[in-house]
Amino acid sequence: MSPSLTTAASASPNTLTDAERAAGWRLLFDGRTLTGWRGLGYPGVPPGHWTVRDGAIEKIANANVPPLADGRRTPGGDLMTVDTFSDFELEWDWKITPVGNSGVKYNVSEELSTGIPANAPRPAAGVPSGSHSAIGFEYQMIDDDRHSDGKLPTHRTGALYDLITPDANKHVNPIGEWNHSRIVFVGNHGEHWLNGMKVVDYDLGSPSLGAALAASKFRSMPWFAERRTGHIVLQDHGDEVYFRSIKIREMSRNR
Repeated sequence: MSPSLTTAASASPNTLTDAERAAGWRLLFDGRTLTGWRGLGYPGVPPGHWTVRDGAIEKIANANVPPLADGRRTPGGDLMTVDTFSDFELEWDWKITPVGNSGVKYNVSEELSTGIPANAPRPAAGVPSGSHSAIGFEYQMIDDDRHSDGKLPTHRTGALYDLITPDANKHVNPIGEWNHSRIVFVGNHGEHWLNGMKVVDYDLGSPSLGAALAASKFRSMPWFAERRTGHIVLQDHGDEVYFRSIKIREMSRNR
């Protein structure tokens, strides 16, 4: 597996170097707009929940979403790439607020997540219509020390959520500071990296991952760990979180 070109939060956010372009990287976020993204199960972006601020995609905390005239808030949901990907390296910078919880999901089928057939029309963004939470592998991002979910080893930052505990020697920057993360997903092999260190390593179909799946909340979904061309998804867990410098390099399996 070839090494990542970057191992720390970018000095020039939302840009690519000449070397990165030559290596096949492309940006998934231009630093200004949400072009190339939409709400999972929606044709557009859930209003009031996702925006661009100071060169980062912001998930606005649910408590700060303006209420409607009747006092209710518009429904939110996960934000996903319009494009789908199979074999890739993905990198991004992120930061969360105290007691925050979020993640980046991949290998995601919109149809399996929402129950909406692929060719069916999507409801307008913000209209209640079932689940808008992606079901797929998740790179966990959380306030390990303050959030109650961080007490579970497989729910801590860098984990393959609810499946694989991250390396105990990982380094997470203080809450409110940028971290740099990377996912490698090629063939049946997956890796999670955090601030230059590999913290999770797994293989689909291996006995160890099979045992983890059998003990997880996904055990009733026989399709969960099937390899697919899927969307990249930013999780709406209701908390304020920021993403920037989101870039991807599609790869061939013989690399």
